[in-house]
Amino acid sequence: MAQRNTWQRDRVREALADAQGFVSAQSLHAILRDENTGIGLATVYRTLSGLATQGEADTLQSPEGEALYRACTSSGHHHHLICRSCGLTVEIAATDVEQWARQTAATHGFTQAEHVVDIFGLCADCTAAEAAGNLERDVD
Repeated sequence: MAQRNTWQRDRVREALADAQGFVSAQSLHAILRDENTGIGLATVYRTLSGLATQGEADTLQSPEGEALYRACTSSGHHHHLICRSCGLTVEIAATDVEQWARQTAATHGFTQAEHVVDIFGLCADCTAAEAAGNLERDVD
């Protein structure tokens, strides 16, 4: 069932597009609350879920199990590299993963297999910053 276009839905969509990287519903709600929009947390959750279902938002689970969302920048199936520190997200094609998923499913007699693969780590800038921080601590 399609969601109606309302000013609340439009505002949640805009806030998601303005966000850097993936954000939780709670984080997005806090931004909207600080702007005195009057948009409730349930509306944010419902809207984000609908945007993800309709392909307008990417969704994934953080390593802690929290649902995260971001405005979708490409269509079709894709995967992400996500920096655990700054949230930088890079969309990637993962041909090897696609082949592995099909082969693994077929080996076990499964058809119409679907999968989600997101890789969390530290981006180059955060890795360098962490290394610099470690060096400073070692010097003290």
